[in-house]
Amino acid sequence: MATCGEVLVKLLEGYGVEQVFGIPGVHTVELYRGLARSSINHVTPRHEQGAGFMADGYARTSGKPGVCFIITGPGMTNITTAMGQAYADSIPMLVISSVQSRSQLGGGRGKLHELPSQSNLVAGVAAFSYTLMSAAELPGVLARAFALFQAGRPRPVHIEIPLDVLVENADALLGSEPISVSRAGAAPAAVEQMANLLASAKRPLILAGGGAIDAAPALTRLAEMLDAPVALTINAKGMLPSRHPLLIGSTQSLVATRALVNDADVVLAIGTELAETDYDITFAGGFEIRGALLRVDIDPDQTVRNYLPNVALVSDSDSAAQALLAAVSVKQLAARRDDWGHKRAAALRATLELSWDAPTRGQTVFLQTILDVLPDAVLVGDSTQPVYAGNLTLNLEQPRRWFNSSTGYGTLGYALPAAVGAWLGRSSEASERGAVVCLIGDGGLQFTLSELASAVEARTPIIVLLWNNQGYEEIKKYMVNRAIEPVGVDIYTPDFIGVAKALGCAAEAVAGVDALKAALCSAADRQGPTLIEIDQTTWMNGLQ
Repeated sequence: MATCGEVLVKLLEGYGVEQVFGIPGVHTVELYRGLARSSINHVTPRHEQGAGFMADGYARTSGKPGVCFIITGPGMTNITTAMGQAYADSIPMLVISSVQSRSQLGGGRGKLHELPSQSNLVAGVAAFSYTLMSAAELPGVLARAFALFQAGRPRPVHIEIPLDVLVENADALLGSEPISVSRAGAAPAAVEQMANLLASAKRPLILAGGGAIDAAPALTRLAEMLDAPVALTINAKGMLPSRHPLLIGSTQSLVATRALVNDADVVLAIGTELAETDYDITFAGGFEIRGALLRVDIDPDQTVRNYLPNVALVSDSDSAAQALLAAVSVKQLAARRDDWGHKRAAALRATLELSWDAPTRGQTVFLQTILDVLPDAVLVGDSTQPVYAGNLTLNLEQPRRWFNSSTGYGTLGYALPAAVGAWLGRSSEASERGAVVCLIGDGGLQFTLSELASAVEARTPIIVLLWNNQGYEEIKKYMVNRAIEPVGVDIYTPDFIGVAKALGCAAEAVAGVDALKAALCSAADRQGPTLIEIDQTTWMNGLQ
């Protein structure tokens, strides 16, 4: 007999799932009956929040959904933070959990791991949550989940399976096939409207977000045809290479960049929420779009949030970009202003380069040193000062190489487990993987420090760069600037080198650019994880 749990694993294989993150427990062992005989790799984190962050990192580098097997009750409460981060950043994540038997759902009988309603618990951090009331429903609900991942706005999906359904006879489902769903194409009428406005614009500009990263080639050609400066959100970094003359970076929160946006007469916003953590990181307000706004998004609701458009198009970003490129290419383009496009973008970049303060410059040197040694690295960041600096100053050569938890939900402790997932999500050919670097502070690392053991066990050679400023310095500054006496921000700092070595990692502290380069070279040759600690004060003093 094939149980529901076993058939679930077979169906996941059919949908191309290669990796699952989870911590086995008495309520999920029936999922593992099928997993042991499958082609799916399993990684055991040390906390369910770590499982969610690993799945998130995996999805961002692979483009495939990250899948988790999660225990009833505390497992679900633990993973909700990771689901919140994925929900905010539109990351595909499939959370499959157990739940009490059907006759006991919501019974309040004090059963092991019992919650009144797991579906209600995750309602705000999932596209949907579904309780499987019979094995026969399994193919249909999986089809719903993967249809969302394939063709909609990808966000976490939760499927809970009662304990008695997990062991139900599912022989009749063994012939079930995966369902493939295509994304929405670009409606010709809206494309024509947008193309007319773009072609007639004298000062066009493009705002591209993480939802548009697969449209990078077509969008780049469109920008070049229009001579339109391009601003990228943090999750879109790398859509245009770092030295592209039309790239104006991820600086939409800064006065000089906002002035350029205000001067544009037509703005194409594609795959972006136009939300606070990309357009107003100082919480000052004031980001304005004065020209005609054209919005492209896979989510109809998002096309009218935050800023109302003149024309909206619900479409896959790549289909829309290609359709716009074709439509604009056959039109007579309006004469551009002489100081627009390449010239205005170059002037803005020069202005911004002169505006960075000493800490930002020092942290940018730190980040650039990493890329000098590891030019193909993926940089996975936490909420920490070098990441804040890099969000503004750093430009990458390809997409999916810079992402962090300082956007959207803004969780601490994200970067370490997400880096493990990111390494697993890169090409299965080791020669093509490149390095994965975790950028994390001493405060954030203490949230998920135990996941170093997971990295050792999974043999993921991630490089953990620990930026140590002995506390929550960014929050301390925030309190001081508001005349609040700092409390709770000067936290105890453990011996990270000793802890890392005890968990099986290589570890060392470095000071200065040359020492960091040498440590990165050594770490890149190892088969397991490495922790490199950088003291903030020592690093900054060494650059003076």
